[in-house]
Amino acid sequence: MLELGKAGSTGAPVLRDGVVVATLRASSWKEAATALVGDREWVFVKRRGVLTARRSVDPEDSARYSARQASLWKGTWTVELDGARIDVEKTSLWKATHRYLSAGRPVAESGTTGGWSPRPTLTADDRLSLDQQVFLLWLEVVLNRRNQATIGAAAGAAVIGGTS
Repeated sequence: MLELGKAGSTGAPVLRDGVVVATLRASSWKEAATALVGDREWVFVKRRGVLTARRSVDPEDSARYSARQASLWKGTWTVELDGARIDVEKTSLWKATHRYLSAGRPVAESGTTGGWSPRPTLTADDRLSLDQQVFLLWLEVVLNRRNQATIGAAAGAAVIGGTS
């Protein structure tokens, strides 16, 4: 299982069984990040509504991995990992967790750890490389932030609506 550790000055460690296997430096104000997985640096960005991943040595307009929202209402996503399609579906409306399916078969599932400040986790099949798993973990970071923003907006609207 991968777990996003507590962020420090160099980013957030990505842990597997308590051992750091990567570092994720996510932007706090846009959907972008860099990840260091071994000696490979990855660049994660949102480009034209699609979340993409490329190695830092790749051309800027290229993408090795991508994720796009398939349905806003169902909260489903489609991920492309080196040409392989992965479907992402919600497993819980309340916990904002997801199941990742390849040809209908589960290959990963997200979760959270921690109490007051939950951090995303990803339990993945060995068929997914560590690089792919780190991208999916970043996708979970993005989806969790979007979910929190939606909850905050709904709470704000309820407060404003209740004052009239």
